[in-house]
Amino acid sequence: MLILLALLKERLAALGYTCQPEDEVLLDLVLEKVVGTIKNDCNLPEAPEGLQGVALDMAAGEFLQAKKTFTPDSLAGLDLAAAVKQVQAGDTTVMFAAGEGSSTPEQRLNQLINNLLNAGRSELSCYRRFRW
Repeated sequence: MLILLALLKERLAALGYTCQPEDEVLLDLVLEKVVGTIKNDCNLPEAPEGLQGVALDMAAGEFLQAKKTFTPDSLAGLDLAAAVKQVQAGDTTVMFAAGEGSSTPEQRLNQLINNLLNAGRSELSCYRRFRW
């Protein structure tokens, strides 16, 4: 579980959130919840290694949801704007962030959390065992 905890911290850092020492308990709780969910859904005694990425995304989504609910100010530093909006090479211009301005930062955060919580759920069926 320590390896998953370190990987979860790296995943959150990649999303722009820097873990604080007071986050340790919540990180442990969301990891336990997600691993338990995967084990129950797949009917396996251990979470499969092949679902590690799914587990990390789900745990990151659970963590951000909890932070948003209970301590929203701790997410103030999270940059939800598109990293690149325009790339120009010679006479070719490519614009990103379609619909920019049409959604609030909170809506973008909700979309990120929803994507993290649900991305890869279809992969669980690849490891599912029948229950008798």
